[in-house]
Amino acid sequence: MTIKFQYNKISLQQLEKQLNIRLRALPTIKNKESALRVEVRKAKDEYLRIDDLLRQKLAAYEKVVSLWGEFDFSLVVVRNVELGSRKIAGVKIPVLNNVLFELKSFSVFNNPKWYLDGIALIKELITIAIEKEVFDRTTRLLEQARKKTTQKVNLFEKIQIPGYNNAIRKVKRFMEDEDNLSKSAQKIVKNRQLKMEETV
Repeated sequence: MTIKFQYNKISLQQLEKQLNIRLRALPTIKNKESALRVEVRKAKDEYLRIDDLLRQKLAAYEKVVSLWGEFDFSLVVVRNVELGSRKIAGVKIPVLNNVLFELKSFSVFNNPKWYLDGIALIKELITIAIEKEVFDRTTRLLEQARKKTTQKVNLFEKIQIPGYNNAIRKVKRFMEDEDNLSKSAQKIVKNRQLKMEETV
């Protein structure tokens, strides 16, 4: 990134102001990055925990898989998934509030006794699967925000702050050189005037 500047005091003041803004913002951005890194790890861990729970539940009921052939899966329908949101380190993430199911009517007497347990199990499995998807989305959002924040930290640390320091150094050197030349020119003029006065 090329920083545009002029060799004068106003430009120097603007460069110093921009540098100070970045130096003050850098610790905050670094804190946000580390907070996001922790939250990404937590979200991934929770996603893996829920995924493992879902696998365990499915494995536990594989033994009775032949009974599921009799089950009417159209009895349980997800009517609505209520999502809320909360902010973590400035990132809005989804939160699962509730899963609303719609049960179609069926005869308890004309179907096997385990149908009610089957309905409860289907509800539980669907809820866990939806929760898994919510945590997957949360992880992706937090990871994306963390990457952007890391890029911003790197931009400030490796490009902008050194660039502004370099530009300030160049302007200061130029102004010092200009000041020295001006003083030297004044001395030369003064010496000439003194010599002219002596000869007169």
